[in-house]
Amino acid sequence: MAATSVLFMATPVTTTPSSRRTLNFAVVRCMSQSSTDASKTPAAPTPPPPAPKVSTKFSDVLAFGGPAPERINGRLAMIGFVSAMAVELSNGQDVLAQISHGGVPAFVATSLVLSVASLVPLFKGVRAESKSSGLMTSDAELWNGRAAMLGLVALAFTEYVTGSPLV
Repeated sequence: MAATSVLFMATPVTTTPSSRRTLNFAVVRCMSQSSTDASKTPAAPTPPPPAPKVSTKFSDVLAFGGPAPERINGRLAMIGFVSAMAVELSNGQDVLAQISHGGVPAFVATSLVLSVASLVPLFKGVRAESKSSGLMTSDAELWNGRAAMLGLVALAFTEYVTGSPLV
C-alpha cells in the first residue's frame, strides 16, 4: 500500500458584508500526494533550533524568576523536612526544640554547602533541565521541593498549635 502525504494550505480571507462587522476566516485546502512519486525528493529534516544562550550573570541566576532560588530552597526544604522528621522520630523533639537546641549552626552549614553546590553548575552554564531524564527530572525535583516547603511549614505550624511533637 502506497503511503500518501496530506498537505493543508490555509489562505486568509477577509469579507465585509453590508453590516459594520468584518469577518476574518481562512479557507483550508487539502491536497494529497502519493509518496511513490519518484520525481520529487523528500525534504531533508530541519535541524532543531540552537539552544538559547544561558546567562551566567549573578543577577540573572539569582533573580526572582531565575533558576537558583526555587531549586535551592526546595533542596533545603527536602533535607530539612526529612531531618526534622528523623530527629522527631528518634528523640521526640518538635521542630522548634530542634532549632533551639543547636539546630541553627547545622542549618547554616547545610545551607551554605548546598547553595554553593547548586550555584557552581549554574555559573558554568549548566542547567538541571539539560541533565534530567527518566524518573528523576528537574520538574519532579521542583515539585518535590514545593511539597517539602509546604510540609515543613505545616509541620512547624501543627506542632506550634498543638504544643507537642507530631509523632
